[in-house]
Amino acid sequence: MSENRADTANTMIKKAYAKINLGLDVVRRREDGYHEVRMIMQTVDLYDTLTFERTGRPGITVITDKKELPGDENNLVYKAARLMYDTYGIQEGVCIRLAKNIPMAAGMAGGSADAAAVFHGISEMFSLNLSQEELCGLGVRIGADIPYCIQGGTALAEGIGEKIQALPAMPDCFVLIAKPDIDVSTKFVYENLQAGSLSRHPDIDGMRTAVEKGDLYGITDRMENVLETVTARKYPVIDCIKELMKERGAVNALMSGSGPSVFGIYDTEEKAADAYRLFKEENMAGQLFLTKPVNPGSK
Repeated sequence: MSENRADTANTMIKKAYAKINLGLDVVRRREDGYHEVRMIMQTVDLYDTLTFERTGRPGITVITDKKELPGDENNLVYKAARLMYDTYGIQEGVCIRLAKNIPMAAGMAGGSADAAAVFHGISEMFSLNLSQEELCGLGVRIGADIPYCIQGGTALAEGIGEKIQALPAMPDCFVLIAKPDIDVSTKFVYENLQAGSLSRHPDIDGMRTAVEKGDLYGITDRMENVLETVTARKYPVIDCIKELMKERGAVNALMSGSGPSVFGIYDTEEKAADAYRLFKEENMAGQLFLTKPVNPGSK
């Protein structure tokens, strides 16, 4: 999901929104090494900003505001731009400046969201007029979360994450996100997940029904993430943050994606703001955000 504005004929600005996983189940590990998943995803009002500028000369330039984030082929922003250029024979150069706000290596699809914004941005800047389906077909070639990020909003994701079904917008609520000062490798988490011997699985179908009914508490009652069996076991701080969020008014709390970010769902802004203040005062997380769900067309 992305949002843009054009400052001039040669410049475009896009927002790349983070996601949380309200429910995340791993069905099985496939023979090709990929994992089949069932997830209910939600974009939140926390975003990176990408500025696109025509350069008038050939080539792709990516500039980031984080020294630890390269602007080369190791960055999904560059990979997405290169794929677009190679697929559609774009000749004119572009410079993409990335301002990071979404935590990195945090289970919030920051890199995938940035790539999704690149697919949208280059399609629009160079008048390719690609459909969402065409963009998603490109996106899955470099990242399983990218098709969801291209669509955004509230959605059920299946397959390896590329089969996306839009759901009604999540009921209004407030989301507190805490990212502890640790980085987690998604590859490590999936490699260490015992998918065939999980003792329980999230009620994804029940959560979907709750979303369709607009039942916030039906959603929060079913929040569960099987990847916690790996990440929270390795990093106990994750369970500590979850419990503190619930003690401080969250209806429920969960790790997002492969972690280590934890989010709490609050049914009033006052409860969320109080929890944010307490977490801030006690320095409970390296990065802390108070936000809310967003869906396409809502901003």
